[in-house]
Amino acid sequence: MPPEVPQYASGVTTLDAPSACDAALWLQRLQQDGYCIIRGLLSRDLTDGLIADLAERFERTPFCEGDFYGGRTKRFGGVLKRSARAEALVRHPMILEIVQGVLGPYCDRFQLNLTQALQIYPGQDAQPPHRDQDMWGGAKGAMEYLVNVMWPFSPYRRENGATVIYPQSHNTGPGDAPPVFAEMDPGDVLLFLGSTLHGGGANISDAPRSGMIVSYSLGWLKPYENQWLVYPPEVARAFSPALARLVGYQQHRPNLGNYEGRCPSVLLEDAPVDFLGAVDELLPHQQEALRAKRAAMRGGVVSPQPAE
Repeated sequence: MPPEVPQYASGVTTLDAPSACDAALWLQRLQQDGYCIIRGLLSRDLTDGLIADLAERFERTPFCEGDFYGGRTKRFGGVLKRSARAEALVRHPMILEIVQGVLGPYCDRFQLNLTQALQIYPGQDAQPPHRDQDMWGGAKGAMEYLVNVMWPFSPYRRENGATVIYPQSHNTGPGDAPPVFAEMDPGDVLLFLGSTLHGGGANISDAPRSGMIVSYSLGWLKPYENQWLVYPPEVARAFSPALARLVGYQQHRPNLGNYEGRCPSVLLEDAPVDFLGAVDELLPHQQEALRAKRAAMRGGVVSPQPAE
């Protein structure tokens, strides 16, 4: 079991002045240590604007209940419908490129799993260490199920409950390295794998710390946040096509997540059609295999077995 007292995040997993060409480096760091911190990825103007957009929602949201969510913590989802600025974080090009590198080998298309804004208030104790991938019951260790992205709205410090990360605990790793506090400022970002052991820190300061977590999961999993209820068609019609696809208005080949056998993006049209004919959406190798089988059947090479 990892040591109880976390250390400060070291420079080993952080670099300054990020650029678009750094995605491969961050992906390497993320897969090596189970987490990485990128400094100065967002402008302060964007972060300040998002904070202002969400201020009333934070004020009116009640405290959570339960040992996991925390009785001195506020959380709310659906951030994309609460601020148009949130799309810049959810669809940040470098982040999406890193996520593709982690999840792409195991799915046709990854999806938005969650957007959640949170505030940890003074008096909140530390969250029990956990792995977010454990929300799904499948076998672990062979693939990553999700990538978490934490955007701070206020400084994250050891004293105010900065996220505690257990390096190299991903993919069933032992996590023998000392845990670290992910100390950051607005504009920075923390990425960690769904298999990485982590938890919210205890806030022993005199002010809340605020942030937003965005997570992306394999496209064939049930998402943590029910995206289609959070963003029904009347909401998603205002989204960009790329954002609508990310929240679920697309199929995961072959034909998974369809609406009447069609891509659910038909629901975002100005006048959705009631009567639709199903249309295949298959991976290229699946389409080729089906065509080959049909051709063989027509030629008498493959015959269906008679019904018994």
